Amino acid sequence: MPTIDKLFGVHPQALVLRSQRSSILAANIANVDTPNYKARDIDFKEVIGGQIQTPSIEMKRSNDQHMALPSNITTTAALKYRNPQQASLDGNTVESDVEQSEFADNAIRYQASLMFLSGKARSMKKALTGE
Repeated sequence: MPTIDKLFGVHPQALVLRSQRSSILAANIANVDTPNYKARDIDFKEVIGGQIQTPSIEMKRSNDQHMALPSNITTTAALKYRNPQQASLDGNTVESDVEQSEFADNAIRYQASLMFLSGKARSMKKALTGE
């Protein structure tokens, strides 16, 4: 008999990670005009692949003017700096179009995992109730 973990696969973990990534990307977008703000991101494939085995880390602000991330963001992924296509003169590495594109892609993939889980749950309910 399959366990719940095998039934749902990686999707529950993917939802948590995608939610955390959304918060990180939103913080990047919110700080697009903050001097010296360094855009951060999670390498989703690396984390889901289980290649990172470091303890969770907490993001820290390098400047008091940076917006703080919610305190509930903890991930085993090492947050990485995003390399900009073109550096800005004020030291900010956020590229609005890149961040918005990543945010939209992440949101679509979050929805896909959520729909998959919802479908699996409906199937289980039908099997259990005999519908």
